[in-house]
Amino acid sequence: MKLLLVEDNAILAADLQSFLQENRFVTEHAATLAEAREKLNDYEYDLAIIDIGLPDGSGLELVADIRNQRLPIAILILTARDAVEDKVTGLESGADDYLTKPFHLAELNARIRSIIRRSRFDRSNMVEAGKISVDTLASEAWVGDKRLNLTRKEYDLLLYFMVNENRLLTRESIVEHLWGDHIDQADSFDFLYNHIKNLRKKIVQAGGGNPIRAMYAMGYKFIRTD
Repeated sequence: MKLLLVEDNAILAADLQSFLQENRFVTEHAATLAEAREKLNDYEYDLAIIDIGLPDGSGLELVADIRNQRLPIAILILTARDAVEDKVTGLESGADDYLTKPFHLAELNARIRSIIRRSRFDRSNMVEAGKISVDTLASEAWVGDKRLNLTRKEYDLLLYFMVNENRLLTRESIVEHLWGDHIDQADSFDFLYNHIKNLRKKIVQAGGGNPIRAMYAMGYKFIRTD
């Protein structure tokens, strides 16, 4: 898996590049918009991680370039926490997801793998883990031949768990993925606990076991129960 990291902060870029390489991603770095465009013209990448604030322009220009040229590249944009307009513009321009600074490296890894898994839905609309399957076109989930009656948030939560199977997901990363900028309005994680409890109950009642495991003081993992 080959990534292009577009980030002008040299220290952050070095840390990210080292982390990504440790996780077996082939990673190349560009510090400017011009350098990134040159690399995209010369090489092929599976994913581009693009910082919005670059010294010679906006990373959103690069997102638009990639989509206008119909390059088969997944895109993750990096934004400031209060840059709501940039997030919306980036997603509308064709970015697959965004991550706000500062962020944990584990969250970056989870987002990258989630995007990569989602990009594969173009070849198959089915996501499967043991007895559980999700049809991303119909937005339906099943345990064997039993259809799960899920709310929208429960469906999104299940899909997020499944595309990050066996990976630790922090409560913060789950909430940010499902609720976006509204995460700051939450006084506690009680609402997340309720969604997970209800989703787990429906899976268990349908005969799917308990694939959602709480990791004490850390978060949750989805582990298939074959």
